[in-house]
Amino acid sequence: MESNIKGKVVVITGASSGMGEAAAKHLSALGATVVLGARRADRIKMLAQEIQDNGGQALAFAVDVTQRDQVKGLVDAAVAQFGRVDVILNNAGIMPLSPIDRLNVEEWDTMIDVNIKGVLNGIAAVLPYMKDQKSGQIINTSSVAGHKVFTGSAVYSATKYAVRALTEGLRMEVKPYNIRTTIVCPGAVKTELLEHITEADIQQANKEYVGAVGISPDSFARVVAFAISQPEDVDINEVIFRPTSQEL
Repeated sequence: MESNIKGKVVVITGASSGMGEAAAKHLSALGATVVLGARRADRIKMLAQEIQDNGGQALAFAVDVTQRDQVKGLVDAAVAQFGRVDVILNNAGIMPLSPIDRLNVEEWDTMIDVNIKGVLNGIAAVLPYMKDQKSGQIINTSSVAGHKVFTGSAVYSATKYAVRALTEGLRMEVKPYNIRTTIVCPGAVKTELLEHITEADIQQANKEYVGAVGISPDSFARVVAFAISQPEDVDINEVIFRPTSQEL
C-alpha cells in the first residue's frame, strides 16, 4: 500500500483529534510527510512532535478553516518547506445535530462555514499548485449523512450533501490537470463530533447509538490510505464505509 504514499506531502485539516489525527499518524507511518492544521494549537503541535519522535516528518499550524487566508497559509507553508503538495485531506467538520424547529440558526451558520466553506477554502488553496504540477489529490470528508437524512440531521446532512456535489463537480473540471478527487463518507465512528451537539436529548441518543456500534477512527485512516495508494491512473471517487453492525 505504501508504494504510492511514501514521500508524498499531505496536508490535513481537522488533524488535532479523531479521524484527522488517525489519518496523520497512519499516513506518516506509511512514509508520507504530513502538514497538519487545526484550531487547537497545543494539540496539533503535540501530534507533530509525536510523529517526529517516531521518525516521521510533520509540521503543525493553528488554522481556522473558515478563514481563507489561514488555509492558504497552511498550504503555502507546505510548499515552501517541501516544494510541493500532493494531497489535501479536507477533514475539518462539526456536527451540532438538532431538529430544525429548535431554530439553532447560529449553529446552522457555523456548520455551513466549517463544513462547506472550509472545504472550498482548502480546494482554493491547493488547486493552483496542483494545476501547475499536473498532479495531486483532493480528498473531502463527507458522511453517510451526506447520503441519508435522519432526525436532527437536516442541516448537517445538507452540508455533507454539498461536499459530495462540490467534489463531483471538481472531479469533472480537473481532468485536464491529472488531479484526483475522493469523497470519504464515514458511518458511525467514535470521535469528538458528538460533543458538538448542544441539544441534550439528541446528544444522548447519538452517544448511545455510536457507543453501541461505532468503530475506531483508524478505519477512516485506512480508507484514506487506500485511496491515496492507488496508481496515479486510478481515481477512487467515493467510498462509503460503516460499522458492520450499522443499519442506518
